[in-house]
Amino acid sequence: MEKDYFIPAEPYGEDRFEEKRSKFTGRLWHVETPEEATAKIREMRETYWDAAHNCWAYILREGNMMRYSDDGEPQGTAGLPILEVLRHEGLVDVCCVVTRYFGGILLGTGGLVRAYTEGAKIAVAAAGVQRMSLYDVLLVACPYHLYETVLHMLPGFDCAAEDTDFGADVTLTCTIPAGGAAALNRALADATAGTVYAEVMESRFMGRRVK
Repeated sequence: MEKDYFIPAEPYGEDRFEEKRSKFTGRLWHVETPEEATAKIREMRETYWDAAHNCWAYILREGNMMRYSDDGEPQGTAGLPILEVLRHEGLVDVCCVVTRYFGGILLGTGGLVRAYTEGAKIAVAAAGVQRMSLYDVLLVACPYHLYETVLHMLPGFDCAAEDTDFGADVTLTCTIPAGGAAALNRALADATAGTVYAEVMESRFMGRRVK
């Protein structure tokens, strides 16, 4: 079974702070391809062309791709700290750019690392984090007289009804954590004398916000 992974909860997050008169803005996006990531980076460079630095990092789930840039800051003081924040959060399919307007006071190597780390952290906090988990999509058809019985059983298996069709029978389209259908079917068989069965139609990743 494929493992859970984490992505930004929102398509975009932004926050800013000031350190010794240098102004830092952290921006973070949900992206899924290198082209999307580089387009965001290019947009920041073009929009904030007068900034001292637009330092960045991105991580993509496909191919486990990681890239970063110090954009003129001393090596290892900007892009890598941004990347480390993303890695610490377990994020993938994410791009972060921290823009710095220089305030005239040098921060030193340690100060730069702390500042770019903070820039990435506040961007992550602004966008939030969601866990992507594999779910099975189920089709459950039941007679009307068993509908309430079936409906009340679902939450006990972390199963949610996404759609309901009231036809000759009641047909529920539900989602359940991958692999959970077998236990649900045993319970349904006991509760409905074997008349109701959940059929797995497909599997897909679904997100739940955790931060």
